[in-house]
Amino acid sequence: MFVNPDLSVIESHTLDAATAKQTVKLIPDQGLDAWVYTEDEWLIRYRDAPYVPRETNTVKIDAKVVASFTGPYSAHAVKITGISSNLDLVAACEKLAQSSLGDKASAARTQPYYLDVTSPKATKGTVVATLSTLLNIPPAQIATLGDMPKDVSMFCKSGFTIAMGNASDEVKAHAVTDSNENEGFAKAVRKFVLRQVNA
Repeated sequence: MFVNPDLSVIESHTLDAATAKQTVKLIPDQGLDAWVYTEDEWLIRYRDAPYVPRETNTVKIDAKVVASFTGPYSAHAVKITGISSNLDLVAACEKLAQSSLGDKASAARTQPYYLDVTSPKATKGTVVATLSTLLNIPPAQIATLGDMPKDVSMFCKSGFTIAMGNASDEVKAHAVTDSNENEGFAKAVRKFVLRQVNA
């Protein structure tokens, strides 16, 4: 989703209803909890589920508890997230979601404990392309920093890519800086971005 400062929606990409319905069944069937995000709500089934307090702090909104994700919820899903503290389970569910959903969705872990399923148009590569258009900045002048496999799509669309030192080898193949624990993001901005601005 792209929003204005007042949170009015500029553009959003929802999952088609059939794919959303398939996803909200697939994720719990694999032993993960599921969350559904619409344009204006974050929906959960269990208030005391793992990572709910962390997500509440991150997104700065309270979740709405629902009995199920049927009907209008799955018809307006911009993202469906699978969650578990069993990281191997999340990794296995990612592979299953990718093979089961095919080109109907993008399924990738954004954290070791989160599996995000979105419209195939809702990738970080799309973010770069859309911001390039909205802000009238050529993609070649956009720098991107990332550490997860889902970040590779934005690396392919931007002119300058920085991969964090804690990233997987696939992500590191695009460029490397220091790890998150060693202020890698700040170092990359100082070394690569601010240096270019001040040059």
